[in-house]
Amino acid sequence: MKNLMNRFVNEEAGQDLIEYALLAGLIALVCVATITSAGGKVSGLFGKVNTAIP
Repeated sequence: MKNLMNRFVNEEAGQDLIEYALLAGLIALVCVATITSAGGKVSGLFGKVNTAIP
């Protein structure tokens, strides 16, 4: 059991996967925040265009 725990703690193969997953999550979070922020501005712009067209 101790050998299994030592192997699990010292293994670094999964570390890269975790780092890439964290990076992908951060990029996704930034994309969602950007789209949410820009979405309100685009909606406001379309509203102005809609009221300007007779």
